[in-house]
Amino acid sequence: MSALPQKMREIFFDGAGGPEVIKLREAPVPALKAGKVLVEVAAAGINRPDCIQRMGLYPPPPGESDVPGLEIAGKIVALGENVEGLKIGDEICALVGSGGYADFCLADAPLCLPRPKPLNPAEAAGIPETFFTVYDNVFTRGALKPGETFLVHGGSSGIGSTAIQLAKSFGAKVFTTAGSAEKVDFCKSLGADVAINYRDQDFLSEVKALTGKKGVDVILDMVGGPYLQKNLSALAPDGRLVQIAFLQGSKVKDFDFMSVMLKRLTLTGSTLRARPLAVKAAIAQALREKVWPLLDSGAVKPILHATFPLEQARAAHELMESSGHMGKIVLLTGR
Repeated sequence: MSALPQKMREIFFDGAGGPEVIKLREAPVPALKAGKVLVEVAAAGINRPDCIQRMGLYPPPPGESDVPGLEIAGKIVALGENVEGLKIGDEICALVGSGGYADFCLADAPLCLPRPKPLNPAEAAGIPETFFTVYDNVFTRGALKPGETFLVHGGSSGIGSTAIQLAKSFGAKVFTTAGSAEKVDFCKSLGADVAINYRDQDFLSEVKALTGKKGVDVILDMVGGPYLQKNLSALAPDGRLVQIAFLQGSKVKDFDFMSVMLKRLTLTGSTLRARPLAVKAAIAQALREKVWPLLDSGAVKPILHATFPLEQARAAHELMESSGHMGKIVLLTGR
Protein backbone atom coordinates (compact mmCIF):
# COMPACT_ATOMS: atom_id res chain seq x y z
CA MET A 1 0.00 0.00 0.00
CA SER A 2 1.30 3.48 -0.88
CA ALA A 3 2.27 5.87 1.90
CA LEU A 4 -0.52 7.99 3.33
CA PRO A 5 -0.50 11.70 2.49
CA GLN A 6 0.58 14.17 5.16
CA LYS A 7 -2.02 16.79 4.27
CA MET A 8 -5.73 16.74 3.57
CA ARG A 9 -8.67 19.06 2.98
CA GLU A 10 -11.13 19.78 5.75
CA ILE A 11 -14.06 22.10 6.43
CA PHE A 12 -13.94 24.51 9.36
CA PHE A 13 -16.13 27.29 10.72
CA ASP A 14 -14.54 30.75 10.61
CA GLY A 15 -16.46 31.88 13.69
CA ALA A 16 -20.05 31.29 14.74
CA GLY A 17 -22.80 32.23 12.33
CA GLY A 18 -24.67 31.30 9.18
CA PRO A 19 -23.47 29.20 6.25
CA GLU A 20 -21.14 32.03 5.20
CA VAL A 21 -18.67 31.01 7.97
CA ILE A 22 -18.05 27.62 6.30
CA LYS A 23 -14.52 27.50 4.84
CA LEU A 24 -12.15 24.93 3.32
CA ARG A 25 -8.54 24.61 4.42
CA GLU A 26 -5.54 22.30 4.19
CA ALA A 27 -4.59 20.53 7.42
CA PRO A 28 -2.49 17.60 8.63
CA VAL A 29 -4.01 14.13 8.38
CA PRO A 30 -5.12 13.14 11.92
CA ALA A 31 -2.58 11.18 13.94
CA LEU A 32 -3.64 7.66 14.93
CA LYS A 33 -4.76 7.00 18.49
CA ALA A 34 -5.24 3.77 20.39
CA GLY A 35 -8.62 2.16 19.83
CA LYS A 36 -9.24 4.18 16.68
CA VAL A 37 -8.88 3.66 12.95
CA LEU A 38 -8.02 6.16 10.25
CA VAL A 39 -10.64 6.26 7.52
CA GLU A 40 -10.16 7.66 4.05
CA VAL A 41 -13.54 9.37 3.80
CA ALA A 42 -15.59 8.85 0.66
CA ALA A 43 -18.70 10.61 1.95
CA ALA A 44 -19.95 12.38 5.07
CA GLY A 45 -23.55 12.94 6.12
CA ILE A 46 -24.94 16.41 6.90
CA ASN A 47 -27.07 16.70 10.04
CA ARG A 48 -28.93 19.42 11.93
CA PRO A 49 -26.45 19.26 14.82
CA ASP A 50 -23.74 20.34 12.34
CA CYS A 51 -25.71 23.53 11.70
CA ILE A 52 -26.18 24.09 15.42
CA GLN A 53 -22.43 23.62 15.95
CA ARG A 54 -21.80 26.17 13.19
CA MET A 55 -23.95 28.67 15.11
CA GLY A 56 -21.74 28.20 18.17
CA LEU A 57 -24.43 26.39 20.17
CA TYR A 58 -23.25 22.75 20.07
CA PRO A 59 -19.48 22.51 20.62
CA PRO A 60 -17.66 19.20 20.10
CA PRO A 61 -17.05 17.12 23.23
CA PRO A 62 -13.63 17.54 24.89
CA GLY A 63 -10.87 15.93 22.89
CA GLU A 64 -12.77 15.98 19.60
CA SER A 65 -11.79 17.94 16.50
CA ASP A 66 -13.52 21.23 15.75
CA VAL A 67 -14.14 19.96 12.20
CA PRO A 68 -17.85 19.19 11.79
CA GLY A 69 -19.32 15.88 10.67
CA LEU A 70 -20.88 13.10 12.74
CA GLU A 71 -21.09 10.24 10.21
CA ILE A 72 -18.85 8.95 7.47
CA ALA A 73 -18.37 6.17 4.97
CA GLY A 74 -15.05 5.14 3.52
CA LYS A 75 -12.10 2.77 3.68
CA ILE A 76 -9.91 1.97 6.68
CA VAL A 77 -6.31 2.91 5.84
CA ALA A 78 -4.59 2.54 9.24
CA LEU A 79 -5.24 0.84 12.57
CA GLY A 80 -4.44 2.20 16.02
CA GLU A 81 -3.26 0.07 18.89
CA ASN A 82 -5.72 -2.34 20.49
CA VAL A 83 -8.03 -2.44 17.47
CA GLU A 84 -9.59 -5.84 16.88
CA GLY A 85 -12.04 -7.18 14.33
CA LEU A 86 -11.12 -4.65 11.63
CA LYS A 87 -8.42 -4.57 8.97
CA ILE A 88 -6.91 -2.15 6.50
CA GLY A 89 -9.06 -2.02 3.36
CA ASP A 90 -12.39 -2.63 5.11
CA GLU A 91 -15.23 -0.60 3.63
CA ILE A 92 -17.16 0.81 6.58
CA CYS A 93 -19.52 3.48 7.80
CA ALA A 94 -19.03 4.98 11.23
CA LEU A 95 -20.47 7.29 13.83
CA VAL A 96 -17.86 9.88 14.81
CA GLY A 97 -17.75 12.61 17.43
CA SER A 98 -16.57 15.16 14.85
CA GLY A 99 -14.20 15.44 11.90
CA GLY A 100 -16.32 13.92 9.15
CA TYR A 101 -16.12 16.86 6.72
CA ALA A 102 -12.59 15.95 5.62
CA ASP A 103 -10.58 13.65 3.39
CA PHE A 104 -9.49 11.56 6.40
CA CYS A 105 -11.16 11.04 9.78
CA LEU A 106 -10.49 9.08 12.97
CA ALA A 107 -13.23 6.70 14.10
CA ASP A 108 -13.59 4.61 17.23
CA ALA A 109 -13.25 0.98 16.22
CA PRO A 110 -16.44 -0.20 18.02
CA LEU A 111 -18.49 2.36 16.07
CA CYS A 112 -17.37 1.13 12.65
CA LEU A 113 -19.91 -1.06 10.86
CA PRO A 114 -19.53 -2.79 7.49
CA ARG A 115 -20.93 -0.91 4.52
CA PRO A 116 -24.23 -2.68 3.72
CA LYS A 117 -24.01 -4.75 0.56
CA PRO A 118 -26.55 -2.87 -1.64
CA LEU A 119 -25.32 0.63 -0.75
CA ASN A 120 -22.69 2.88 -2.28
CA PRO A 121 -20.53 5.04 0.00
CA ALA A 122 -22.75 8.11 -0.38
CA GLU A 123 -25.78 6.13 0.78
CA ALA A 124 -23.84 4.44 3.58
CA ALA A 125 -22.70 7.83 4.90
CA GLY A 126 -26.35 8.59 5.59
CA ILE A 127 -26.73 5.69 8.02
CA PRO A 128 -24.84 6.18 11.29
CA GLU A 129 -26.17 9.36 12.92
CA THR A 130 -29.79 8.73 11.94
CA PHE A 131 -29.92 4.97 12.51
CA PHE A 132 -28.09 5.17 15.87
CA THR A 133 -30.44 7.99 16.95
CA VAL A 134 -33.66 6.35 15.78
CA TYR A 135 -32.88 2.88 17.07
CA ASP A 136 -31.85 4.06 20.52
CA ASN A 137 -34.68 6.55 20.98
CA VAL A 138 -37.59 4.73 19.36
CA PHE A 139 -36.89 1.12 20.32
CA THR A 140 -34.79 1.42 23.49
CA ARG A 141 -35.96 4.60 25.21
CA GLY A 142 -39.42 4.64 23.59
CA ALA A 143 -39.79 0.83 23.81
CA LEU A 144 -41.89 0.66 20.64
CA LYS A 145 -43.33 -2.85 20.22
CA PRO A 146 -44.91 -4.70 17.30
CA GLY A 147 -48.59 -3.84 16.98
CA GLU A 148 -48.22 -0.42 18.66
CA THR A 149 -48.84 2.95 17.02
CA PHE A 150 -45.99 5.38 16.37
CA LEU A 151 -45.90 9.05 15.34
CA VAL A 152 -42.76 10.76 14.05
CA HIS A 153 -42.79 14.46 13.27
CA GLY A 154 -40.91 15.63 10.18
CA GLY A 155 -41.21 12.35 8.35
CA SER A 156 -39.38 13.57 5.25
CA SER A 157 -36.16 14.38 7.14
CA GLY A 158 -33.23 12.01 7.49
CA ILE A 159 -34.39 11.04 10.98
CA GLY A 160 -38.02 10.84 9.91
CA SER A 161 -37.43 8.72 6.82
CA THR A 162 -35.35 6.31 8.90
CA ALA A 163 -37.92 6.16 11.70
CA ILE A 164 -40.78 5.43 9.30
CA GLN A 165 -38.92 2.52 7.71
CA LEU A 166 -37.66 0.95 10.93
CA ALA A 167 -40.93 1.30 12.82
CA LYS A 168 -42.81 -0.25 9.92
CA SER A 169 -40.25 -3.06 9.56
CA PHE A 170 -40.61 -3.88 13.26
CA GLY A 171 -44.39 -4.16 13.04
CA ALA A 172 -45.77 -0.78 14.18
CA LYS A 173 -48.52 1.29 12.62
CA VAL A 174 -46.82 4.49 11.52
CA PHE A 175 -48.16 8.05 11.60
CA THR A 176 -46.10 11.02 10.47
CA THR A 177 -46.34 14.74 9.81
CA ALA A 178 -44.87 16.59 6.82
CA GLY A 179 -45.07 20.07 5.37
CA SER A 180 -46.28 19.60 1.78
CA ALA A 181 -48.29 17.27 -0.43
CA GLU A 182 -45.06 16.10 -2.05
CA LYS A 183 -43.55 15.26 1.34
CA VAL A 184 -46.73 13.48 2.40
CA ASP A 185 -46.49 11.25 -0.69
CA PHE A 186 -42.80 10.67 0.01
CA CYS A 187 -43.55 9.49 3.55
CA LYS A 188 -46.27 7.14 2.32
CA SER A 189 -43.85 5.68 -0.22
CA LEU A 190 -41.56 4.73 2.68
CA GLY A 191 -44.33 2.85 4.46
CA ALA A 192 -46.14 5.44 6.57
CA ASP A 193 -49.73 4.33 7.12
CA VAL A 194 -50.87 7.90 7.74
CA ALA A 195 -49.10 11.09 6.64
CA ILE A 196 -50.56 14.39 7.85
CA ASN A 197 -49.82 17.70 6.13
CA TYR A 198 -49.38 19.94 9.17
CA ARG A 199 -49.81 23.08 7.08
CA ASP A 200 -53.49 22.40 6.42
CA GLN A 201 -54.37 19.69 8.96
CA ASP A 202 -54.17 19.64 12.76
CA PHE A 203 -52.13 16.57 13.62
CA LEU A 204 -53.73 16.18 17.03
CA SER A 205 -57.24 16.12 15.62
CA GLU A 206 -56.21 13.68 12.89
CA VAL A 207 -54.46 11.31 15.32
CA LYS A 208 -57.43 11.34 17.68
CA ALA A 209 -59.90 10.68 14.85
CA LEU A 210 -57.84 7.88 13.33
CA THR A 211 -57.21 6.09 16.64
CA GLY A 212 -60.75 6.30 18.01
CA LYS A 213 -59.65 9.06 20.43
CA LYS A 214 -57.11 6.71 22.02
CA GLY A 215 -53.92 8.31 20.67
CA VAL A 216 -50.58 6.77 19.71
CA ASP A 217 -48.20 4.75 21.87
CA VAL A 218 -44.89 6.45 21.01
CA ILE A 219 -44.02 9.88 19.58
CA LEU A 220 -40.57 10.88 18.31
CA ASP A 221 -40.35 14.67 18.22
CA MET A 222 -37.75 17.15 16.99
CA VAL A 223 -39.97 20.23 17.01
CA GLY A 224 -40.67 21.04 20.66
CA GLY A 225 -42.21 24.43 21.39
CA PRO A 226 -45.93 24.44 20.55
CA TYR A 227 -45.86 20.69 19.84
CA LEU A 228 -45.05 19.72 23.43
CA GLN A 229 -48.55 20.09 24.87
CA LYS A 230 -50.18 18.67 21.74
CA ASN A 231 -47.88 15.64 21.86
CA LEU A 232 -49.04 14.81 25.38
CA SER A 233 -52.65 15.06 24.22
CA ALA A 234 -51.88 12.81 21.25
CA LEU A 235 -50.45 10.02 23.41
CA ALA A 236 -52.44 6.97 24.42
CA PRO A 237 -52.51 5.78 28.06
CA ASP A 238 -49.01 4.57 29.02
CA GLY A 239 -47.64 6.41 25.99
CA ARG A 240 -44.05 7.58 25.59
CA LEU A 241 -42.85 10.92 24.23
CA VAL A 242 -39.21 10.89 23.12
CA GLN A 243 -37.61 14.29 22.48
CA ILE A 244 -34.44 14.51 20.39
CA ALA A 245 -34.40 18.18 19.31
CA PHE A 246 -36.21 21.49 19.79
CA LEU A 247 -36.42 23.23 16.41
CA GLN A 248 -39.11 25.55 17.78
CA GLY A 249 -37.71 25.92 21.28
CA SER A 250 -37.33 23.93 24.48
CA LYS A 251 -39.35 26.29 26.69
CA VAL A 252 -43.12 26.73 26.78
CA LYS A 253 -45.48 28.68 29.04
CA ASP A 254 -48.59 27.34 30.76
CA PHE A 255 -47.57 23.70 30.29
CA ASP A 256 -50.12 21.35 31.88
CA PHE A 257 -48.68 18.08 33.20
CA MET A 258 -52.02 16.68 34.36
CA SER A 259 -52.24 14.24 31.44
CA VAL A 260 -48.88 12.78 32.46
CA MET A 261 -50.45 11.53 35.67
CA LEU A 262 -53.89 10.68 34.32
CA LYS A 263 -52.53 8.67 31.36
CA ARG A 264 -49.32 7.43 33.08
CA LEU A 265 -47.17 8.98 30.35
CA THR A 266 -43.40 8.80 30.06
CA LEU A 267 -41.42 11.82 28.86
CA THR A 268 -37.84 11.08 27.86
CA GLY A 269 -35.20 12.18 25.40
CA SER A 270 -31.51 12.06 24.68
CA THR A 271 -28.55 13.42 22.80
CA LEU A 272 -26.03 11.08 21.23
CA ARG A 273 -22.76 12.89 20.67
CA ALA A 274 -21.48 13.26 24.22
CA ARG A 275 -22.56 9.86 25.51
CA PRO A 276 -19.82 7.40 26.58
CA LEU A 277 -18.19 5.22 23.96
CA ALA A 278 -19.46 2.07 25.69
CA VAL A 279 -23.06 3.26 25.32
CA LYS A 280 -22.63 4.06 21.64
CA ALA A 281 -20.84 0.74 21.10
CA ALA A 282 -23.83 -1.09 22.57
CA ILE A 283 -26.11 0.72 20.13
CA ALA A 284 -23.76 -0.24 17.29
CA GLN A 285 -23.94 -3.90 18.33
CA ALA A 286 -27.75 -3.76 18.46
CA LEU A 287 -27.81 -2.24 14.98
CA ARG A 288 -25.49 -4.96 13.68
CA GLU A 289 -27.81 -7.66 15.04
CA LYS A 290 -31.25 -6.14 14.45
CA VAL A 291 -30.95 -3.62 11.61
CA TRP A 292 -27.98 -4.60 9.44
CA PRO A 293 -29.83 -7.65 8.05
CA LEU A 294 -32.56 -5.25 6.88
CA LEU A 295 -29.99 -2.98 5.25
CA ASP A 296 -28.14 -5.90 3.65
CA SER A 297 -31.38 -7.25 2.19
CA GLY A 298 -32.55 -3.85 0.95
CA ALA A 299 -35.66 -3.94 3.14
CA VAL A 300 -34.70 -0.52 4.52
CA LYS A 301 -32.20 2.02 3.24
CA PRO A 302 -31.09 5.60 3.82
CA ILE A 303 -32.86 7.89 1.38
CA LEU A 304 -30.39 10.16 -0.41
CA HIS A 305 -31.77 13.56 -1.45
CA ALA A 306 -28.64 15.32 -2.69
CA THR A 307 -24.86 15.13 -2.72
CA PHE A 308 -22.35 17.99 -2.80
CA PRO A 309 -18.57 18.00 -3.22
CA LEU A 310 -16.69 18.83 -0.03
CA GLU A 311 -15.90 22.35 -1.20
CA GLN A 312 -19.64 23.07 -1.50
CA ALA A 313 -20.42 22.37 2.16
CA ARG A 314 -21.97 25.84 2.41
CA ALA A 315 -24.58 24.97 -0.24
CA ALA A 316 -25.29 21.71 1.60
CA HIS A 317 -25.97 23.61 4.85
CA GLU A 318 -28.17 26.10 3.03
CA LEU A 319 -30.25 23.24 1.65
CA MET A 320 -30.48 21.63 5.11
CA GLU A 321 -31.71 24.86 6.66
CA SER A 322 -34.24 25.47 3.88
CA SER A 323 -35.99 22.21 4.87
CA GLY A 324 -36.47 21.59 1.16
CA HIS A 325 -34.88 18.16 1.29
CA MET A 326 -36.49 14.74 1.56
CA GLY A 327 -34.02 12.31 3.07
CA LYS A 328 -30.27 12.76 3.57
CA ILE A 329 -27.80 15.37 2.33
CA VAL A 330 -24.26 14.07 1.88
CA LEU A 331 -20.81 15.54 1.13
CA LEU A 332 -18.47 13.70 -1.24
CA THR A 333 -14.71 14.09 -0.92
CA GLY A 334 -14.07 13.33 -4.60
CA ARG A 335 -10.75 11.62 -3.91
